[in-house]
Amino acid sequence: MTSFVHEFPFDPAHGRTLEDLVAVPAPPAPDDFADFWRARYEEARKVVTDPELGPVEDERDGVRIHGVTYTSVGGVRLGGWLALPAEGPAAEPVRHGFVIGHGYGGRQEPGPDVPLPLPSSAAILPCVRGMGARGLVEGIPDVSSGHVLHGIESRGSYVIGDCVADLWCAASALVELVPELAGAGRLGCLGESFGGGLGALALPWDERFGAGQLTVPTFGNHPLRLTLPCTGSGEAVRGYHREHPEVVDVLRYFDAATAAGFVEQPTLVAAALFDPSVPPPGQFAVHNALAGERELLVLPAGHFEYEGLAQDEAGLVEARREFFGKRLGR
Repeated sequence: MTSFVHEFPFDPAHGRTLEDLVAVPAPPAPDDFADFWRARYEEARKVVTDPELGPVEDERDGVRIHGVTYTSVGGVRLGGWLALPAEGPAAEPVRHGFVIGHGYGGRQEPGPDVPLPLPSSAAILPCVRGMGARGLVEGIPDVSSGHVLHGIESRGSYVIGDCVADLWCAASALVELVPELAGAGRLGCLGESFGGGLGALALPWDERFGAGQLTVPTFGNHPLRLTLPCTGSGEAVRGYHREHPEVVDVLRYFDAATAAGFVEQPTLVAAALFDPSVPPPGQFAVHNALAGERELLVLPAGHFEYEGLAQDEAGLVEARREFFGKRLGR
């Protein structure tokens, strides 16, 4: 069991050893879980995303980075960035595509998601509704503690469902802008923390994704999460649950570990032994439930600064490159 000196009023490892964590199960799916999500997916695929590519904002690590906007469900117009292989004599055609989600708090710039996992790749880095500089939507809180509760009264209105749809529509926008990526299994889905939880919910229903990589994913095993204190969005949900215990009926449809039981694509999960923001048992529950080929990379900690962090982050980058190279490389 990893131990760090910290000042949190709780144990961010929650007393679990690695042996304990690899045995954490997923909650059973509601009978209509798959029907609910397939219907949401079909709705998202009908959206005319009308992507608009902006001028080049940066060029580095072998890609040109443009601003991009696209339409998602409900007619919401969202923004983000599109990375394309840099032009020049050595430029190669696009062979791989990625949809890259972000953590809670959104993204203000492409940041560490560039360089991309593989060369000769294109990627869309969307800001989902309510989050980040290019995802602000009137009426949706842009702070995680408020965002995670927006519309939580029912499964139809919960913002998390629309954020998953934002990823599907981002994939549609990417394929429209880069037609070489059309077809089943041509895209990779990546996400960290909030984006990891959304990725687990998005992957099972979208045949365009050939593989996924989820880092310290949130929303795993909600019944267990509700018993575990944290500093992340889960604490806001725990507080809401104390006043509204009936919310468990909604959360059952937005459980990343439950969704993982429907993920048949190869998926690499990087899960942490110690994490104050996203309780490790929930992270491991996502990995443990995966229905298809799965790989696990154990991190000492997530959402926490520690000696050796840079080395571990470099190891994750290399593991991600090898993983996608085997599944999407061609």
